[in-house]
Amino acid sequence: MKKLVAFVAAAALLGGATSARAELVDKVAAVVNRDVIALSEVQQRAAPELSRLNDPDPSKRSEQRAQLMKTALDTLIGEKLMEAEITEMGISATEGEVDELVNDVRKQNNITDPAQFEQVLTAEGLTMTTYRDMLRKRILRDRLLRMKVGPKVKVTEEDLKAAYNQYARVEGEDSEVHARHILVAVDPKATEEQVAAARKKAEGIATEARREGMDFSALARARSEGPSAADGGDLGWFKRGVMVQAFEKVAFNLKEGEVSEPVRTNFGWHILKVEERRSVAATSYEEMRPKLENKILQEKTDKFLEQYVAELKQKASIDVKM
Repeated sequence: MKKLVAFVAAAALLGGATSARAELVDKVAAVVNRDVIALSEVQQRAAPELSRLNDPDPSKRSEQRAQLMKTALDTLIGEKLMEAEITEMGISATEGEVDELVNDVRKQNNITDPAQFEQVLTAEGLTMTTYRDMLRKRILRDRLLRMKVGPKVKVTEEDLKAAYNQYARVEGEDSEVHARHILVAVDPKATEEQVAAARKKAEGIATEARREGMDFSALARARSEGPSAADGGDLGWFKRGVMVQAFEKVAFNLKEGEVSEPVRTNFGWHILKVEERRSVAATSYEEMRPKLENKILQEKTDKFLEQYVAELKQKASIDVKM
């Protein structure tokens, strides 16, 4: 279900599942023109990043939390302004288009039964109605961006060749690793104390894993809380760009047979062990071209989107109360 989880996350970032109105008991974080952003919306948007805070210094952790909340609010303000533009320009999406996108996600995850798909959404904390609304917002914003940003985004042959040369310098000297891991799961809504307790547990497992003669795969079967536990935590072979960044950074810096300190991701704390490494040849320019083009296109789109939202903010009435 990795594609579905990723798609849920992406859709949430493009217009989450929270209510656009503030409840009577909720605090107001900001007023954008006449639209209210509730504090609970900001907290929910920042929750994944907040759950990863692990600095032992309370004052630094407090500063980091404040910055994450500010970033989340800034993102929500931009979304409110884009929603107003969508309404003003009369951009719409049909139910059939939403149906098509839902079916695409189901196919990507090999789910043929609609009831099973709804069960997966429920496990992610979503209803089908909420999920469809998220996808509809995604379609509308994509259309707005194509109209406002798309004409400005061009990918040249020079862009592609420069990106490939950079890729070849890294990948040509790179390797792929065969790794195992042990997961100490952390609930997305866990408190800072619960996150710290899970880390302490993971540190204990890491110490145990480093004991001479310890069978890491057997330890993973006994202690891991992840889906790969039954396979001894085996992740198989993977290259860069496959795993989440924090996970990848540690994996590619470990030596064969080395066990890591606990690594934090959205799923919890991971203890990694690299079993083997092997060299890989750089993929040809022809094979890499579509991937590089998409990457550059996304980078340029993000840059122009930032400029576009900044222009909307200059013209708007924004009262931040948080």
